[in-house]
Amino acid sequence: MNGLSTVLIVLGLFLVGGIISFVKQGMPKQLVVLLSVSAALCLVAGVMRLEVWS
Repeated sequence: MNGLSTVLIVLGLFLVGGIISFVKQGMPKQLVVLLSVSAALCLVAGVMRLEVWS
């Protein structure tokens, strides 16, 4: 596991926590969708960069 994949996975998990918090606060749905897409992209990119696939 290299540094960039670790950063992407941690950032994705941080954004997932933000999604949960924003839903509880009743924030606008567009913001929650934007955070969801961002979190999914970070997590997928982090997992795809793992060295296990080579």
